[in-house]
Amino acid sequence: MLRFMSFSSGSCGNCYYLGSEKHGLLIDAGVSLKRLKKYLEENRLSYDSFSAIIITHDHLDHVRHLGSFCKRLSKPVYTTETLAVALKRHTFTSGWFAGCSRVLADDAWTDIDGIAVRYFVVPHDATQTVGYAIEIDGHSFVIVTDLGRVTDEMIGFASSADTVVVESNYDMDMLIGGSYTYELKMRIAQGSGHLSNDDCASAIKRFWHPGLKNIFLCHLSENNNTPEKAFSASSDALMQIGVERGTVALRCLPRRTPSPLYVLQD
Repeated sequence: MLRFMSFSSGSCGNCYYLGSEKHGLLIDAGVSLKRLKKYLEENRLSYDSFSAIIITHDHLDHVRHLGSFCKRLSKPVYTTETLAVALKRHTFTSGWFAGCSRVLADDAWTDIDGIAVRYFVVPHDATQTVGYAIEIDGHSFVIVTDLGRVTDEMIGFASSADTVVVESNYDMDMLIGGSYTYELKMRIAQGSGHLSNDDCASAIKRFWHPGLKNIFLCHLSENNNTPEKAFSASSDALMQIGVERGTVALRCLPRRTPSPLYVLQD
């Protein structure tokens, strides 16, 4: 039985739990320890439910509380070598990160306490941004929280996963017609920012396969999207390629509040 939970998903903070009865990981550290402890305990989980933390990139909404996680939890934190160097100097992690830092293998799987993890680089305007393919207790899980455009490598990993967490950040009409400056709109939409609902939907058409059971849409914009628009775009994409309703569990993750603790279909 594999369980997945989002504690927060968006520019306000990002943090996710993935675990089974034997193994568990935390993905990103964008919520406080106080909130993390509360949300875990509400679902009969604890700090012992995960043995390590993996980080997608060094933007503040993903690492704001990583320093305190390192200080108080003393759990290993796995990143790429490039991100490890950046986080050792980061304002919110320097002084505490080095003692917890572990480096992931390049172009290979890394064993983390019985969980196989492999990273792949995606375009986003951080020092480096990665998605993760995770093999855990017979399940294949892929998470890509921030990316400006879809890559073939991402599609390849998602095409063999039973669960995919993927960004569906903005509705193009809402973004273009909204109050953001021209420069910020271009930063979001021009290939190294975030993924639109339409681009997410197109990606789903490419990576869907009969073994795919769960899709979670993450990092929805508070100002340039709605859960209804994100869900509709991805749901329509599935219908367009002939996927019967109910074949795939499609859900939007909330921005500022925790999701339910999902038991993933297998």
